[in-house]
Amino acid sequence: MGEKSYDIIVRSAAPPAVVFAVLVDGPGWVRWTSLGHASYEVEGEPAPHGVGAIRLFGAGFGPRSREQVVAYEPDSAFSYIALSGPLPMKGYRADVRLTPDADGGTSISWKGSFRSPLPGMGLFITRMVAGFAKGLVRESERRHIDGQR
Repeated sequence: MGEKSYDIIVRSAAPPAVVFAVLVDGPGWVRWTSLGHASYEVEGEPAPHGVGAIRLFGAGFGPRSREQVVAYEPDSAFSYIALSGPLPMKGYRADVRLTPDADGGTSISWKGSFRSPLPGMGLFITRMVAGFAKGLVRESERRHIDGQR
């Protein structure tokens, strides 16, 4: 099984607190990604988005991915692992780090790794997460302009 990884870096004009609020809201992902379903199977600590939360993601129908939050550091870091899902991969872990910029924005580093026997799976996951990162930037900036958190 081949090791795969990605390292995506994007920047948002929104401050880390706004970016973090958008990122950790599992059910909210349906508003800014191509996902048709996002919910919690189990809430975490602190509720509902924190450590131990199990998030269910997928299309509007069909199988869902189950992910568990393993790190939750407000306004700075968020990590999750895949517990199960329809994609042929094992050992998936993603770490998102938020670093404040001098101008009040946020540098977002989204790194992940996994194993998969399927050729092209690394590129597929990288493109999918890059799309999520772009959506995170757009939604964070929209909320920042609207004065929401």
